[in-house]
Amino acid sequence: MRTLLKYFKSDESGAVTVDWVVLTAAIVGLGLMIILVFVEALTGATSLLYLQLGTAMDTAVALN
Repeated sequence: MRTLLKYFKSDESGAVTVDWVVLTAAIVGLGLMIILVFVEALTGATSLLYLQLGTAMDTAVALN
């Protein structure tokens, strides 16, 4: 039993898999954070564009 526990403790065959899982989770997390930052910025920009287009359409209708 001691030998089995000693072998289990020294076995590193799954260490690379754990590293890849942690690295992948970090990349996904950073990607989501970047998307959230851009969504907020784009929401503000599209709202402003929507208002400007609405004003331009109202002006064009009034002139014709």
